[in-house]
Amino acid sequence: MNDLNQSVAVLTGVGAQTKDRLEKLGIRVIQDLIFHLPLRYEDRTRVYPIGSLSAGMTVLIRGRVELADIVSKSRKSLVCKVSDDTGLITLKFFHFSANQHNMLKPGTLISCFAEVRYGFGGLEMVHPDYQIIANPDAEITEAYLTPVYPLTEGLSQTTIRKAVKHALTLCHHQPQLLTDWIPEQTLRQYAYPTLAEAIQTLHAPDDTVSTEALLNGGVPALKRLAFEELLAHHLSLCLSRNKTKAWQAPIFDGTNQLARVEQFLKALPFKFTGAQQRVIAEIEADCGVPQPMMRLIQGDVGSGKTVVAAYAALLALTAGYQVAVMAPTELLVEQHKRNFSAWFESFQVNVVFLTGQIKGKARKEILQGLAEGAVDIVIGTHALFQDSVLFHQLGLIIIDEQHRFGVNQRLALRDKGQQGNIRPHQLVMTATPIPRTLAMLQYSDLDISIIDELPPGRKPIVTSVIPAERRTEVIERINSWVGKKRQVYWVCTLIEESEVLECEAAEKTADFLTLALPKVRVALIHGRMKSAEKEAVMQSFKNHEVDLLVATTVIEVGVDVPNAGLMIIENPERLGLSQLHQLRGRVGRGEGDSYCLLMYQSPLSDTARQRLGILRDSNDGFVIAEKDLALRGPGEVMGTRQTGAINFKIADLARDADLLHNIQQVGEQIFKHSPQAIQPLCERWLGTSTEYAEV
Repeated sequence: MNDLNQSVAVLTGVGAQTKDRLEKLGIRVIQDLIFHLPLRYEDRTRVYPIGSLSAGMTVLIRGRVELADIVSKSRKSLVCKVSDDTGLITLKFFHFSANQHNMLKPGTLISCFAEVRYGFGGLEMVHPDYQIIANPDAEITEAYLTPVYPLTEGLSQTTIRKAVKHALTLCHHQPQLLTDWIPEQTLRQYAYPTLAEAIQTLHAPDDTVSTEALLNGGVPALKRLAFEELLAHHLSLCLSRNKTKAWQAPIFDGTNQLARVEQFLKALPFKFTGAQQRVIAEIEADCGVPQPMMRLIQGDVGSGKTVVAAYAALLALTAGYQVAVMAPTELLVEQHKRNFSAWFESFQVNVVFLTGQIKGKARKEILQGLAEGAVDIVIGTHALFQDSVLFHQLGLIIIDEQHRFGVNQRLALRDKGQQGNIRPHQLVMTATPIPRTLAMLQYSDLDISIIDELPPGRKPIVTSVIPAERRTEVIERINSWVGKKRQVYWVCTLIEESEVLECEAAEKTADFLTLALPKVRVALIHGRMKSAEKEAVMQSFKNHEVDLLVATTVIEVGVDVPNAGLMIIENPERLGLSQLHQLRGRVGRGEGDSYCLLMYQSPLSDTARQRLGILRDSNDGFVIAEKDLALRGPGEVMGTRQTGAINFKIADLARDADLLHNIQQVGEQIFKHSPQAIQPLCERWLGTSTEYAEV
């Protein structure tokens, strides 16, 4: 046998049934099994005297059965007393057979492995893993720590351990099977073991490796594999970036557009900040060459990303191309429609919006306008990728809050604009600051622009963390705030991902506040309202016909009311820091002082207290995102709705962030000196899924 891509069916103990069960874990070939690492380890390398045990230890013991009885209290159990020369311990089995009772008769010598707990009669082990010792001189310890693997129903640790052992033996006898694609010089530089050594250490660690070091990632073997996996992801994104460069894209030549640019800038009621001007220059350079732009604009809430995107749209329109703007919610689509229509008012530009709500004749007209080129800018939700939507000449795609869309959806929109070998430019925006470590990996196929400057006159938002017991004080504060002719948001959040329950909670809160604040004009907005209703409520809030807006997290993105300077967020401990930061960004848009009250339910866990403290102490979204990553890990920081998130087998971005600093450098060396290693590395860790990296 000379190939790790052979089916696991060739291994010891893997029959048809086991093969199917392993497949549920994503294990089809021997290589998959070798990279299926243990979750944790059990230390059966030494026997502990019973007298030395204390609760919480997980250990191997050896002793004689003194007594074995079936006890019928609330539930039947088999209770055994086992002793050695140093002490006595109780074993309890709630699931047992008559045969088991017979085997564990007094005088029998056994070994047991389990966690030690406190019971009514002293220390005990519940359902220990036990063996009967026939030969008192037999060796009962293991030479290595015992691996505990992730399993699926019907698959036992014994079966998977046996299969892994066979696979490791094959690799040991044929070292060429585990090819080291990382250059030798890199391994030496970072003091990493070879691939074969790393795999051996992680499946069968000897007594020089502690279980703590294995679990917290301090073992060079684990670091080396995590490094290789991160490197493979980085290389695949670079490959895809190179592929993108091979496509053609329309050229938007800025030199012909000076008069229109002047006209656009004059019409704006504000001047661009230095950061906005820098990002615009980067976009102009991208669109001035015949390759598709792939640029991510990161900017904190209120930093002016949308108007920069509108400037990019101006470049496309002047060159005779259509623009598609995609946003995650109808509320945000409506707001973009208002803004784009205002900014392009003097340009005779036809701006339309397309959502799932638009039906019948109106929809037919929009689709016809897009196909014939009569529509210049279309702003829509995921309705934009439906098959019926065809473009005349799409030159630019703008995606807002990109992490809310699945990768497949973004691919579908990009493909719509493809004509022959020409693809549209892509501009992606997010107000969810992405920690630098994540951006280096997750977006190394994109050029990243950061708008790190807020428009002049913006004051930092003062944030306080208060318990819900102080609700009465908060209500009094709303009264005095409204008395100063200012407006308020009250945001209701729910732990369940249920829009229905969240809306009900918001309705109850609105009723309660209407009674508690008779002189205050209260309105309600939530995700289950019709588009026109939401629009009407937001418009009346904007026009100051409403003082207090009770809302669900539907207002998280894009709503702009400068006179609203106070926000109360209920149960903030239930949301991620980046989402809270987004919500808080709805205030602080006017000239007066702004405040955000985070009203939590007592008692708060230490982590929740720490997280809310981070938000209280900082208004910088990037600082908040970095700290959130350290506390909660990448999945939650990026938002659980992100279907295009990277899934790692071994690497953990929170634990292995320090490895990312060297990834780019090593990646460049491999592209330059060992290009033959790129494909095998990507296949080892990613299979063939590199298409996703192109959006």
